Amino acid sequence: MKLVRTSPQTRLLIASLLDRPAEWRYGYDLSRETGLKSGTLYPILMRLAEKSLLETRWEETAGGGRPPRHMYRLTGLGQRWAREEAQRTRPSGALKPAFGDR
Repeated sequence: MKLVRTSPQTRLLIASLLDRPAEWRYGYDLSRETGLKSGTLYPILMRLAEKSLLETRWEETAGGGRPPRHMYRLTGLGQRWAREEAQRTRPSGALKPAFGDR
């Protein structure tokens, strides 16, 4: 199921989301976990949401003067897709000799 181009940055985000697939996550936390800058992270999150692979919602504020934050989590389709992508792009365990057999 090839729904989104999977750059190394997208694969990094997928791995982070798969770590806790049903949990709502803040973009800031995902940025810290993956090391992705906001100019890279948020376009990926938007593409995944447009393809119905991520759910998005605004955080319910409980006061404190902090503005609401956007939250993300994988949809059921997104979880299936992310697992398939992770499996598809996982390096094989077989190593090839660099200079042929010796």
